[in-house]
Amino acid sequence: MNFFSTFKVSPYLAQLPLFNEMQDAELERLAEGCIVRRAARGEMLFRVGEPCDEFHVVISGQVKLFALAPNGQEKVIELISPGQPFAEALMFIGRPYIVNAQALVESLILTVKKQAVLREIENDHRFALRMLAGISKRMHGLIHDVESYSLRSGTQRVIGYLLHEDTPELNAAASADAAEASQPVERTVTLPVSKATLASRLSLTPEYFSRVLHELINEGLIEVDKRHIRILDTQRLAAYQMNAA
Repeated sequence: MNFFSTFKVSPYLAQLPLFNEMQDAELERLAEGCIVRRAARGEMLFRVGEPCDEFHVVISGQVKLFALAPNGQEKVIELISPGQPFAEALMFIGRPYIVNAQALVESLILTVKKQAVLREIENDHRFALRMLAGISKRMHGLIHDVESYSLRSGTQRVIGYLLHEDTPELNAAASADAAEASQPVERTVTLPVSKATLASRLSLTPEYFSRVLHELINEGLIEVDKRHIRILDTQRLAAYQMNAA
């Protein structure tokens, strides 16, 4: 049976934080303004300058948002994973896209039309507050990125990514395990994208990113097997980050 004939938009919307307080009738109305499409690996979803009258959610796969410098060099702005929306802020100000979006792997994308969103905001202003909360969280993440790029060395940025500093509950659990067991806590990180793409996301060149990994290997802090990076001692790696130049 064809996937598109079985995929139900409104139940999927109900699982997303942005929409999970909406009533069934509201979800059905919103679903009428949605489109589900499959994007092949490498397919462009939109480009800078194209009109933006909708926002998108990754159902499955992964999407990168990126900008191109005049010399053609690519800068990855954000990596969008399943369940995450993108372009919702831009949709409201009526301006063209200011970044490019490309599917990194075969992906399923849900597109929500602007008119459908505005209709639900008129019906329930709480929906607008939820959208604002989501946009604010996104902005906070981007500001954190700018601070990281400005105040941290490249080595510190790579270690910060490996330690999942954006998910402090994981670090808290690891610290608790270390304290209880009085022994090194290991963790394996699987890179969701190529090393070159991740390097761009961290505002590093691929060569610099590779040098940092080799430095950490030589220090006995990590082991690397393709995209799988095994941290041998999270506390030692965190201490190394503090002193990294």
